Amino acid sequence: MSNEPGRGFASLFAMLPLWILLVQTPALSPGNHDLSLRFGDRTRRYTAHLPPQVREGQPLAVVLSFHGGGGTAKAQQDYAQMDPVADREGFIVVYPEGTGRLRRRLHTWNAGSCCGYAHDHEVDDVGFIRALLDDLARQAPVDAHRIYATGLSNGAMMSYRLAAELGDRIAAIAPIAGGMVVDSIRSPRPVPIMHFHSIDDPRATYTGGLGPPFPFTNVRVVQPVMDSVIAHWVAFDRCPSTPAVGETIHGRPGSPSATHTATPYRYGPCADGSEFVLWKLTGAGHVWPGAGVQSWQRYVGPATDVIGADTLMWRFFQRFSLPTQP
Repeated sequence: MSNEPGRGFASLFAMLPLWILLVQTPALSPGNHDLSLRFGDRTRRYTAHLPPQVREGQPLAVVLSFHGGGGTAKAQQDYAQMDPVADREGFIVVYPEGTGRLRRRLHTWNAGSCCGYAHDHEVDDVGFIRALLDDLARQAPVDAHRIYATGLSNGAMMSYRLAAELGDRIAAIAPIAGGMVVDSIRSPRPVPIMHFHSIDDPRATYTGGLGPPFPFTNVRVVQPVMDSVIAHWVAFDRCPSTPAVGETIHGRPGSPSATHTATPYRYGPCADGSEFVLWKLTGAGHVWPGAGVQSWQRYVGPATDVIGADTLMWRFFQRFSLPTQP
């Protein structure tokens, strides 16, 4: 071996098998993990919650859960309460973090024509999610055929954008209280959708138009007409134009949601076995059905427990996966 400083060690290192030299990313254990990756000129962050059922070689479905405009990944995780469903059913929940002027608050998504910092700075959030999914798959047992998206408000808009532009990676979506704000659908396949929206939503109004100012600001956002969004997707997915209307669910007598209702409208069967389901609510505000009361309720309207969005969307997601490539 050479006596030249450093040369002997370098020679020995060069003889090691390649598999020893490869640095493997440690597999994520059950529970919460705050993760980050470099995308473009930014460090982007997300929280991944893995269920107790994590087993080596057993791929799990993934649900991306997007916070609303002005929110954060942590706030979405605490509010939507999807982790217990993931632990019971055995899937991974990912809470991506949007962008904003402040490091960990008031973040938004570039969902198309909305919203805030992310839209104004033309942040590539679709590219970020593609990179996030690749990053997660290096650290966790991800089933690439069963990746789903949901979100509230601006997060719902972002899930619609993923369906429209990332249909090769997203198997189905379940937006809540927010419509599609991109001009066209460029998915290579029909995308199954379950949408939740209250006709009494005071912020993302079901009938569309200029919404009220965001709290403590003069900023207002034009909301899409939900019937037009639905018609666009029903046509794209090649569904029947008339839905089958299911039984209306009423709130529990004596509860704060006693006067609330939820009615399912099912458009299907659609092309390639897809489906569009609208859960149309009354009485509820700009909220996640089944979540608790928010501290900012006076700005968003009443909470509701007439239905639980988490459980309903997971039952819907379970029916769909990306087609296997020949």
